Amino acid sequence: MLTDIDPRNLIGRKAFDRNGTKIGTIDEIYLDDATGVPEWAAIRTGLFSRDAFVPLEPSELLKDGTLHVPFDRALIKDAPDFGVGRHLSPEQELQLYHHYGLDVAPPPPVPDHDFGKLAGSEEA
Repeated sequence: MLTDIDPRNLIGRKAFDRNGTKIGTIDEIYLDDATGVPEWAAIRTGLFSRDAFVPLEPSELLKDGTLHVPFDRALIKDAPDFGVGRHLSPEQELQLYHHYGLDVAPPPPVPDHDFGKLAGSEEA
């Protein structure tokens, strides 16, 4: 989604929920370990509150430079808190995906190959 923008340029931008209510300001961007694509934004939700993680997909960066997240502010503020400045583990990412009701496709099944008869077995 945001592959054409430098993730550092997202820091400091304002973020809004699905209803246009301000959530806060983007504090940090987390990249996918495998692809390097921006995947999560940590949004500072207030002066003395914590950062809330939001998925950048399916969020939308508008021309005015604001990020619009398609979730309610209450859901965003209730997201699991893993602290900022640290790497998100795959388990933490999975918790966040589940929190937002986003499907995470399981890895494809291993193909079932028929390698022929087992040694010593005979078919009639």
